Amino acid sequence: MIAFSLDHIGIVTGSISDAAGDYELLTGAPCSPIESLPKYGANVAFVGQIELIEPLDAESTIGQFLSCHSPGLHHLAYRVPDIRVLLETLRDQGLKLIDDKPKLGARGHLVTFVHPHSAGGVLWELVEG
Repeated sequence: MIAFSLDHIGIVTGSISDAAGDYELLTGAPCSPIESLPKYGANVAFVGQIELIEPLDAESTIGQFLSCHSPGLHHLAYRVPDIRVLLETLRDQGLKLIDDKPKLGARGHLVTFVHPHSAGGVLWELVEG
């Protein structure tokens, strides 16, 4: 059995600046500086274990997500010790992966995603580090 702890919850918003105050009030944690991730088409910031994600433009993956859905839950992220080994295990078990190999993500961590079709309708992000 594979069991990992929750790293963060990804929330898509139209504006990190507009949403941050509500999440600071909710969590009691301050908002981190905004980090730009152009290869993902998004800016991100963390408020405790909440990752706020805003699109860089309407054509980005996050921009398209926001136009199809309202602001809200985007993904659950799990902290894993060895992302490459886990990817092989999940692939061998037949799970549909979005990424064939890990990529550099927010806060300099290696990340990859498991398709919602293999995860009960929820996008999973795996985070090493």
